[in-house]
Amino acid sequence: MHHFRPRSYIKVLVLIIMLAIALSSQAQTGTILSGHLTEKKIPLEMATVILYRQTDTSKAIKFTTTDSTGHFLFTNIMPGGYLLKLSLVGYKTIMLPVTLTNAHVPVNLENLILSKDDNYLKSVIVTAQKKLIEKTPQGFIVNAAANITALSGTATDLLKNTPTVSVDAEGAVTLRGKTPLVLINGRNSAITNLDQIAASSIESIEIISNPTARYDANAESGIINIKLKKNKQNGTNGAIALGAGMGARGRINSSAIINHKTKKWNLGLGYDNRFAGRTRTISSNRTNFFLPDEYKLNQHRDDKRLDQLQNLKLNIDFSPNAIHSFSFEAIGNKEGQDNDENLFSTLYKQNQTLNSNTNRHSLEYELSKVAEFALGYNRKFEDDRKLFSVNLTSSLNRDRENTTITSHQLDKDNIIISNPSYQKTHNYENGKISNAMIDYATPVSKKGILETGYKGIFRSITADFLTADLVNNNYITNTAASNIFIFSEQVHAFYFSYGSYTGTADSKKWKYDFGVRAEQVNNNGHTQNNTSKFSNQYLKLFPNASLVYYNTPGSHFKFSYGKRINRPGLGQLNPFIDITDSLNPHSGNPNLKPEIIHAIELGYNKEWNNTSFSSNLFYRYALNTIRPYAQLQPNGASLTFPVNIGTAITYGIETIVTAKPSKVYDVNASASLFKQQLSGQVLSEDFAQNAVGWNAKLINNLAPWQGCKIQITGSYNSALATPQGKRIAQYFADIGMQQKIGKGNTRVGLIVSDVFNTFKNGFTNNTNDFYSQRIGKADTRAFVFTFAYTFKAAFKEKLLENQFSRDY
Repeated sequence: MHHFRPRSYIKVLVLIIMLAIALSSQAQTGTILSGHLTEKKIPLEMATVILYRQTDTSKAIKFTTTDSTGHFLFTNIMPGGYLLKLSLVGYKTIMLPVTLTNAHVPVNLENLILSKDDNYLKSVIVTAQKKLIEKTPQGFIVNAAANITALSGTATDLLKNTPTVSVDAEGAVTLRGKTPLVLINGRNSAITNLDQIAASSIESIEIISNPTARYDANAESGIINIKLKKNKQNGTNGAIALGAGMGARGRINSSAIINHKTKKWNLGLGYDNRFAGRTRTISSNRTNFFLPDEYKLNQHRDDKRLDQLQNLKLNIDFSPNAIHSFSFEAIGNKEGQDNDENLFSTLYKQNQTLNSNTNRHSLEYELSKVAEFALGYNRKFEDDRKLFSVNLTSSLNRDRENTTITSHQLDKDNIIISNPSYQKTHNYENGKISNAMIDYATPVSKKGILETGYKGIFRSITADFLTADLVNNNYITNTAASNIFIFSEQVHAFYFSYGSYTGTADSKKWKYDFGVRAEQVNNNGHTQNNTSKFSNQYLKLFPNASLVYYNTPGSHFKFSYGKRINRPGLGQLNPFIDITDSLNPHSGNPNLKPEIIHAIELGYNKEWNNTSFSSNLFYRYALNTIRPYAQLQPNGASLTFPVNIGTAITYGIETIVTAKPSKVYDVNASASLFKQQLSGQVLSEDFAQNAVGWNAKLINNLAPWQGCKIQITGSYNSALATPQGKRIAQYFADIGMQQKIGKGNTRVGLIVSDVFNTFKNGFTNNTNDFYSQRIGKADTRAFVFTFAYTFKAAFKEKLLENQFSRDY
């Protein structure tokens, strides 16, 4: 397998950018007319810009809208006299005369200003309320700051209160019953633990339930794209935010961001942290039907944990002119967990006599560091349907986990009866993931657009697990419980798609698109001594298509089909058996095959003045479906590992309703009902399962007086059958309040998470060989006070409310 060489990769990227610049300059036949539109130094996005000839103002010759920075661009403009019309709802329209004298000299109109229309002000105040959700063609975007009950937490906490997303008490995220692909700023990242991302650093969360060919095929249930904050306001701006509270133990968080923007440069620096003391208890039991000497196992575990999170983010944007722009982003992430764990394990024989009774005390110190870099180039065109971009990213992670374990043998009264035994373990992981992305879109007719591009994913991981036992005052490595596993993977993907519509741009009747993505995958893994290894190479095609029918203004039906894949990762492929808990070991499975999924969706969307409704019927058929499987061992331990069970059929309905019945109250309600049919065979054991599950969320927003927001959220995730048992129901409620002070650049708030202390996780397994049960409960109820302050009024809404940006 060929190794990825970063220097060669950067050379290729530079050559592509230079070629794009050369081609674009050669294609220029007229001059460039550009401008920047603001209101009190705040860029105005989505303003309409129309260019007329002075001799004929009845016919527009150019048309565009301003981008998220307030800029607009016209190309190929011949010398002559023109009129420029600038308009935006809620602002006074202006007409400017423009004279171009030289076809080779660009003209840039800086400091174009629109003033507010006082006669329209009241209607603007009523209609411009901040939305929790913004619909997109592939799903929807959630405004992170509108979710005030999670502002002091992490990305996991934000997703708990995101419509249609399920998050269990262990932090596992699912969409429609399966794990989605998670992207950071649209890219694959080494930040795989969502608790590594502070909520205060997130601008928005995009849910893509039916991705097109442009997106990775490795997204069985969809994509969650987390977009981090990035300011584009003029001048120097900044903000700070603080939070402090108490659950079972104390917790604090803070964040600061500063930005400076000039005509060509945009520099930003942000920092956030979070420190939280946590507790958790886990109780479990297992009955082994055919092992009379290891018949009944009872376990109880208590954890005291300190979470430590710090993030540093730098962004640099450079726009030498209105056509070309370059961006650089660097993220430094440091996460630590100090865990003090006590585990009591009592094993009984079938005649109810004691077999063994042990206490294991573990001190675990975990430190994870991530460095991520992203370099991008974008080329703008007069026709905003045309796009060319190149992006290079690289993400490095260094994870270190060191544990010291002290074990005692106890009698039936829990009195120590033996000398302690000592163990040390470490679990180290070094990883790198790099992305190369090239995207190009161009109109091929008045209504049709062709998109094509390439994406390369280059991943390498080395996992080192070691266990050592203290013997005669020396720690001796236990080779049976130690392993170094090396994994590498390359994914080369090419895609194309075509989309068009019938009717007019403002009044479409039908809209359709279709495309295909080809992915070549090469991966391999092996232990350091080559006792276990695997290698996979395969090329697969992933077609998709969608058809939209606009039956009335504000409503439409949509049908879509897509083929997807679920590729096993390192944790699922590594054959090493982790025996940290010797009675409940787990391992990967190097023989896993990728899941292949066919997904069909039929949706309806309707918009009214104060209400929106969307509902989707979905169907998925999966081959080689991957599920965890627990197998009883001769010594009474239960070994869990992933397997390909067979086929899985999932179908259901998903509905989101947003309403604003009054000026002081709005509500978002979402629910998903689905059924899973699983059939197959594992180790000669047949599986045939029908499982019905559902989840629902309700988000209530109140504005009882000026400057005050109150949010009450509730979530319920039903019990669900698993291949060998059942997962328990999970539910919680959160309350948050936020109050503006003074001119609005200061805010204070109070958040109460899991008000009724009900959020817990658990499952039961019931097989021919054993029955087991496990219940876990963390200190999910907490009280947190928040404070936020901004300087420069132009920046306050961006930082404290996270206005939507279309810069994706």
